Parts: sequence; C-alpha cells; structure tokens
Amino acid sequence: MSQQQQGQQQQAQRTSWSQRLRVECAVRRYGEPTLQDVSDRRGGRTAWSCIAVIQGTHYQAKFWYDGQFLAQAREDAAEVAYRALTSATTESSTNSYYPRTTA
Repeated sequence: MSQQQQGQQQQAQRTSWSQRLRVECAVRRYGEPTLQDVSDRRGGRTAWSCIAVIQGTHYQAKFWYDGQFLAQAREDAAEVAYRALTSATTESSTNSYYPRTTA
C-alpha cells in the first residue's frame, strides 16, 4: 500500500460516521440526516439507542447502550445509514466522496 493510500485510509478512520453520513447526504442532495434518540425502560435501568432518518427512511442502530454511551448509539445509527446508502454505489461511481480500497 502506498503512503498516499495509507494517509487516505487513516483520514477516513478519523472521520466520524455521523460526519461521513452528512457528507454523503450532501453529495446525494438528500438534506441533513436526523438522528433520533430512543429509550427503552428495562427493569430499573434505561437502554438507549438511536435512529437515523434520511428522506423518511429509518436506520436503527445495531445495539442498545447505557445512557452514558449515547454518543456511541448515534455513531452506530450513522454507520448503519451510511453503509446502507453506500452499499448500492458501484466501484466506478463518482458520487462517493471516500476512496475505495481493495484488500
């Protein structure tokens, strides 16, 4: 792997999923994604999760979190939404902001 590819990969790793999602939505002209926090009372505790909403489509975070980790729930939902949006993008597409690397 070249130094340029390593640098691009490291930059992508430092970028949060919510930031990547905002950029992808802007590129596709979908408008700003909405992140909705949701809770579920479980006995004496409350579990938290998040739903990313893009043009009326809901993307649920994969996991439920303790309240102190609500930021991770938001990133989880943003990752699910980002991956769903970009999974239909082909290798030759110019719509994707992030470079694709092969293993």
